[in-house]
Formats: sequence, structure tokens, C-alpha cells
Amino acid sequence: MPTTATLKLDVSSPQAPEAQPLLDALSGQLGARFGSDGRASFTEWQASDPRYIFLLARQDGEAVGCGAVRPLAASVGEVKRMFAKYSRQGIGEAVLKQLETEARKAGYTELWLETRVANTEACRFYLKNGYQRRANYGQYIGRDNSACFGKLLTFSDAAELLSYD
Repeated sequence: MPTTATLKLDVSSPQAPEAQPLLDALSGQLGARFGSDGRASFTEWQASDPRYIFLLARQDGEAVGCGAVRPLAASVGEVKRMFAKYSRQGIGEAVLKQLETEARKAGYTELWLETRVANTEACRFYLKNGYQRRANYGQYIGRDNSACFGKLLTFSDAAELLSYD
């Protein structure tokens, strides 16, 4: 996959036909590596609620990445199902940055997420993108194999701030 291709990010749905192969690939990788595919923690999707956000990344027409945010509390969203078909191409970072932008638009002031402690690549990725380790929350409390992260969402520049007036 050439890195010069233009990445296009669109708000979509996890039920979209293009999303299914990506979500299946993610589940397959997680199941093979960690013994659990992560599907159980992504079952309650409410498409009619604008606080549920799903992004699909396309490169030259090919679906190459996805990610989601769902509400945990009034101002806290949870990042779910982050996946890039091609690693180290900037896809995951682009999806995450756009999820943060969409989350701010939806009224979130903070994003939380969970990954496995053993998923060192994901842990490094989130740390590199400004997330910090936080206490485990919800179903992850007491799970030593879970690593939870959080990030306060701030307006990145004056232009973005003006778009909210």
C-alpha cells in the first residue's frame, strides 16, 4: 500500500458492508493474540444517537481503517474497535485524531479506552497520541490484564474553536 495515497475519513456505521471485513480482521487478530476477540464489549450500538460515532477510513477507495466512540457518561466517550489494515501507514493516527474531533463536536470533553497490557503496540500508540494511563473503569476494574487510558479533549487551534460558535 503506497503511503502517498490520500486517506479519506467518513462518519459511517459498524454495520456498513465495508466495515465488516475490518471489524472481522480486528476480532481475528485479537482472538489469535489474546484469546478474546473484543466483540462482547461492542454490542450496544445506537445509530440514532449522535454520541455514537463510527469512522471508516478509505485509501484509493479501499476500506483500510476504522474506529468508534460511544458514551460512557455525559461528557466521557469510550474509544472502541480501532483498527488499521496496514500498520505504520498513519491510518490509525488519522482515525484517532478524527475521532477526537468528532467527539468534541458531540460534546465529549474526555475519551477513555481499554486495551490489553500485553498489547504493547497499542499501549505505545495511545501514549504517543497523548493518552495517559488511568485507573481501570467499569468492567475492567480488577482486571490485571487490562490497561486503561484517558485523554482530555482540548480545542487544538483557534480555527476549530471558531467553528463551534
